[in-house]
This record gives sequence, structure tokens and C-alpha cells, in this order.
Amino acid sequence: MLQEPWKHLKSGTDIRGVALEGVQGQPVDLTEEAVRAIASAFLLFLREKTGKDRFTVAVGRDSRLSGPAIASWVTEELKKAGHKVLDCGMASTPAMFMTTVMAGTDASVMITASHHPWNRNGLKFFLPSGGLEGSQIGEILEKCQAGQRAPEQPGGEVLPTDFISDYAALLRDMIIRAMNAGEKPLTGFHAVVDAGNGAGGFYAEKVLAPLGCDVSGSQFLEPDGRFPNHVPNPENEAAMASACDAVKRAGADLGIIFDTDVDRAGCVDSAGREINRNRLVALASVIALQGNEGGTIVTDSITSAGLKTFIETTLGAKHLRFKRGYRNVIDKAVELNEQGINAPLAIETSGHAALRENYFLDDGAYLATRILIEAAKKKAKGEKLEDLIAALKEPAEGTELRFDIREADFRPAGEKLLADLEAYGRANGWAVAEDSYEGVRVAFGPGEGDGWFLLRLSVHDPVMPLNIESDAPGGCKVIAGKLLAFLEKRSELDTAPLKAYLA
Repeated sequence: MLQEPWKHLKSGTDIRGVALEGVQGQPVDLTEEAVRAIASAFLLFLREKTGKDRFTVAVGRDSRLSGPAIASWVTEELKKAGHKVLDCGMASTPAMFMTTVMAGTDASVMITASHHPWNRNGLKFFLPSGGLEGSQIGEILEKCQAGQRAPEQPGGEVLPTDFISDYAALLRDMIIRAMNAGEKPLTGFHAVVDAGNGAGGFYAEKVLAPLGCDVSGSQFLEPDGRFPNHVPNPENEAAMASACDAVKRAGADLGIIFDTDVDRAGCVDSAGREINRNRLVALASVIALQGNEGGTIVTDSITSAGLKTFIETTLGAKHLRFKRGYRNVIDKAVELNEQGINAPLAIETSGHAALRENYFLDDGAYLATRILIEAAKKKAKGEKLEDLIAALKEPAEGTELRFDIREADFRPAGEKLLADLEAYGRANGWAVAEDSYEGVRVAFGPGEGDGWFLLRLSVHDPVMPLNIESDAPGGCKVIAGKLLAFLEKRSELDTAPLKAYLA
């Protein structure tokens, strides 16, 4: 059983903590001592899983200010224990997994905290089979807690490696083969890249520009762990608005925005309109179903009703609305394929997208490349990328609220509340969804809100997120009012956000 301080560092399938001082009330817990212990325990974990005594491990980082120090601590521990380290420097999270495929490493470590604030950082671990599961992260931290460390032995070495250039070459080759138009297939195509001062600047400089693409108007390509321009997160409204403005200023054919470590991407069409959330899921589905007609698209639970209609009616495929959490949707898609069900795509509305053709790796640069290829082909025909999702019906409005659970033992309290809500809904004739894999999802017809809500438990925190969408202006508040009639009687939940929304 994990205890503090190790328990606090576990964040799902990652290790995350505060790495730098400077934010009041957030003391540093991802210390040098902790990082060295984690790196050493990871070696013990590898030895148990593989039976080997010597490993080649790649280490990379994003642009965070604490990245160089943490990467050096990890590297020193690996070398001290007698292993070969490929020091990849600045890299993307997907590229670090690809070292196990392209460079034959036994494992890789990525230093990142995704889109989280500048003072935080973390570690992600990959084997050739993919990223570690949450239970495996727990195993590593339990070894730290028990004081278990890998023994020192001679023979370790560190090799500086420009792997991001190798990874960029892979993406360039993918574009060249798909376009079949010579070595400069993107000549005449204009793409704007917004890297948010994270690790994604390589995409403009090493992937697109060498292929003849006009990347003028691209912004925030320089790595800067202070993130001075906007949060590097395609889900952030200000970040996406900045990318949309950049596309309009440049008159570009396509905009691409990455998160800090490039495992997520969002896009902007030629009119400066974002392709994000449900629109991104729809476009990725069009692409993934090429050659996989009638396949199953696995998404998270908060996708819109219009998206389900688009996938199942317009595209003639199947839509499995599963759980929040990118590993949940990926694991479900993998499970379906193992059962013989054709599931080529697992995607969250957050922008995490994993295609079967790409090892089910959530890779923002890979998805962006697939989208860019479609956009370039469309332009060559005098058409537009957004034509591919013209039939997607989008809601008139939507909102997300988050409620704190007041009970110390929050998960049983939340689960009971959801069970009671489902019973309440059925008793009142609500259309409770039968295919919900998490939480309670209820649809309402015209005049009753003309939309849906989903109330669920957060994956990790004592919080219940509520998502509401409506096809009618003002419909979200109608639906929220119906839900308040139930929730305002529940003392275990802080319903102040809902009351404030309705007010």
C-alpha cells in the first residue's frame, strides 16, 4: 500500500509532482532524491519484467525549466547502474516511445507534465509494448517506498542522440509516400504551427519546411518552460483562439496546435475555425475508417449526440462511447481488436488520439500529419478539409461544471449518488442511456432541454464533473434546473457551481 510522499506522486499512469519553487502552497516534492530513487526502482522493475541485467534506455524531456536537471538525475542513475543511456535531449513523448521501435531500446523515460503549470514536472515510462499501466507505476513507487535500489556496476555509458530528427524523418517519409508528388510534396501548401513554447517546434522546422511547406506565421516554436504566451494545451480556449488568429492572419490552409509534449494536437481550418473536441473526433474518424469501413470508433464518455449520429449514420461505422481517460479508450480499443472487432481509432475529446496503424500510441504529431495529408489532397482538388465533416451536427451550446465531494471516502459516496440519480431519473421518466460505461447520462427531447447531461466521478480526484450539451439556445440551463432538483438535496456534494450557473 503506497503511503506519502510516494502516494502523492502517482498520477494515473504517470509520476507527477512539483519540481520548482515559486508557487505559494506548493512545496517541491519531485526532489532530486525522489527522482533518483524512482529511476533506480525502474531498473529493478525492468529486470523483473525482462530477466535481463543490462539495458539500453532512452531519456528525453520537454521544454520545462526543471527538465534538464531531472533528465540528468535519471541519466546518472542509469549509467551508475551499468546501463547504456541514449540522451535524446528535447523530444516529444511519442518520439520517446518510438525509440523502442526505431532504435531498439529496452525502455524509455520521458520527463514531462503535459500541459500542467510551469512549476510541475513528471516521468512517463515506455516499454516496447507501450506505456506503463497505473498498477506498474504503483510497483515502481512501492520499491521506492521500501528503499529498494538497483546495485551499482561498471560499464554504463551516455550517448547524446538527436532522435527527434529521426522521428521527424519518419513523418516526412509518411507525407512523401501519401502525396506521391516528389520530394517537395507540400509546395504551395501553407500550414501554421503553434507549439506553445513546448517541444513541438520541430514539426514546423524538421517535418513541414523541408517538404516545401510554407510555415510562415507559425508561432511560439521556441522552447520556453515559462510558457509566456499561452498555456500549451489545445483544450485551453485562449490557446486555441491564439492559433485560430494566427491562421487567419497568415491566410493559411491549416493550423496545428500541440500541447507541451506533443501527445495531443488540435487543428484550425482555412477559415480560422477550430477543429477540436467533437470536430476533431469526427475528422479523425473519417481518416481512421479509410480502409476500415464499418469499424468501431472508441471515444470517451462526453462526446456529443451529433457526433454519434455522424459516425454511425454519415460514416456507417459504430461508435462506442466509453470512459474518460486516454488509457481507458486505448485499452478498450486494443481489447476489441483482440476480440476480432475492427477498432482502428481510440480518441478522447481532449485531443488524445491513438490509431491502430501507429501502435495505438497517442501521438499528436502523427494525427496532425494524417490530417495535413488530407488537407493537402483536398486543396489539390480545389476542395477544403472541413468538407469532410460538413455533415456533423454540432450542439448550440455546452458547459462543464465540477462539484467537490465533501465526504472523506469520496468514491463510495460518489458511486451511491450516481446510483440514486439513475433511480431518480428512471422514476421520473428520464431517458437514461443504456450504453453508459461511467456515470449517468440522460437525454431530453425538444421543449425539455433538447440535449443531454453526463454526471460522473473523476478518474482520480474527489470531484464529480458534469457535462451538459443542448441543441437549443438556453437548453443547458433547462437541463441544469432538472438536475438541481435532485442534487440540491444531497449534502455530500457542493452544488454551488450549479447554482451559480443557473443564477
